[in-house]
Amino acid sequence: MALENDTLAPDFDLANQYGERVRLSQFQGKRPVTLVFFPLAFSGVCTSELCALEENLNLFKESGVELIGISVDSKATLRAWAEKERYDFTLLADFWPHGDVAKDYGVFLEEKGFANRATFVIDTNRIIRASFITAPGEARSIEAYRAALDEVLPARV
Repeated sequence: MALENDTLAPDFDLANQYGERVRLSQFQGKRPVTLVFFPLAFSGVCTSELCALEENLNLFKESGVELIGISVDSKATLRAWAEKERYDFTLLADFWPHGDVAKDYGVFLEEKGFANRATFVIDTNRIIRASFITAPGEARSIEAYRAALDEVLPARV
């Protein structure tokens, strides 16, 4: 079962697509974070979803929100995918131990071996303030991200 809003987001330490270590706690007290769990790099729905995020990256940047994608893919796979699609945001490898961060957030699908499409918007105190999950095979909409950010951020002009 996915973590609920108004709970402390579990910290993690994962490699990004360049092999650099990223911890959720490094953003604490500095900026909100949107975690985007997705099943697999190079798959059709995931590619269209993350391309839509790239096309709307200013939604996050202008609000001072760190956008981070997480999947069970290796950092090498994520780097190849990010370079191919020209993603300009962090992708993290929840590769080993396999899916541990997705499990901590309650979105790992044991029978599939990867995470569900789940999004968590986390405030500067590391509290989950908004979240949404779509049905398997269903892409998340940019409108859902806008609504979640509106729940967390002060009124935007």
